[in-house]
Amino acid sequence: MAKEPKSKATSKPTERKSAKKEAPQLDQGSAESKFRPRLRDVYEQQVVPALMKEFGYKNVMQVPKLERVVLNVGMGEAIQNVKLLESAVTELGMITGQKPVVTRAKKAIAGFKLRQGLPIGAKVTLRSRRMYEFFDRLVTLALPRIRDFRGISPKAFDGRGNYTLGLKEQLIFPEIKYDEVASIHGMDITVVTTAKTNDEGKALLKHLGMPFRT
Repeated sequence: MAKEPKSKATSKPTERKSAKKEAPQLDQGSAESKFRPRLRDVYEQQVVPALMKEFGYKNVMQVPKLERVVLNVGMGEAIQNVKLLESAVTELGMITGQKPVVTRAKKAIAGFKLRQGLPIGAKVTLRSRRMYEFFDRLVTLALPRIRDFRGISPKAFDGRGNYTLGLKEQLIFPEIKYDEVASIHGMDITVVTTAKTNDEGKALLKHLGMPFRT
């Protein structure tokens, strides 16, 4: 009978220790969720009212917004040198802050010595916080670094408010160091919006800072 109180006493400290181990994880998650990109505040406070006035929207839900940004790098040279693709994947991860997905050939092309399933590029799809962060750095830092930059073409919309921008080299991004680049390559950046027309999509991107050529 004297042994029963001892077993109850030893069980309580064990529960307290396990509770202390879980606490830091909850703190880290809550701190990350509180972070808000600068451009998201710009959209809500400035862009939304401007678009409602410009297009006569009666409901805030009608105002178009950014849905996702897709970066795609094609590396035909990877057929002969796999290390070039590995370098491109690393650089794309540095630019976006997200791990890229390696894209593979869907069909075999004998003339290009291309086999089905062979890795030929890398792709990243950004949403939410990372999407706003990347778009902000693209229009404020990267694009102005293009030599003799006079703005981007306003004609690269797909008819549904989505815009695709082609870049000739990755060196315009501040995260990339010229001395550490294995090869200079371009990329396609597609900005997907909820706009229904090109005019609405263009107005959205312009208010967010996209430097369209006049």
